[in-house]
Amino acid sequence: MADFQLPEEALEEKFLAATGPGGQNVNKVATAVQLRVDVFRLGLEPWAYANLKRLAGSRMTANGELLIVARRFRTQDANRQDARERAAALIADAHKRDAKRVRTRPSKAAKARRVDEKKGRSAVKAGRGRVVLD
Repeated sequence: MADFQLPEEALEEKFLAATGPGGQNVNKVATAVQLRVDVFRLGLEPWAYANLKRLAGSRMTANGELLIVARRFRTQDANRQDARERAAALIADAHKRDAKRVRTRPSKAAKARRVDEKKGRSAVKAGRGRVVLD
């Protein structure tokens, strides 16, 4: 799932006063965006929800909301777009599954080589013992 479309009914936006560059404009205009995504409304598979919870970490609330704060840009629209893209990317990443591990078994020849190497090392170490002069 390369790109995840966020349904509008699962989103809630709140505009905050941003920090950083922008002069007095920062103090007057609420340009930062706090985006809340109701994860339960997305209808995710249980494994995707578990992945999202792991990936989101502290950005996931106890109520099942994904909280993204965007304040990188100086305009509301740019921050709004940034927050939505970051949320969609996070949810898309949660849909990626790890490849199943295929169990393999060592061949008989590999087992024999391993045993021979162990015997060789054992002989070397046995030769390191005390020298007994008769």
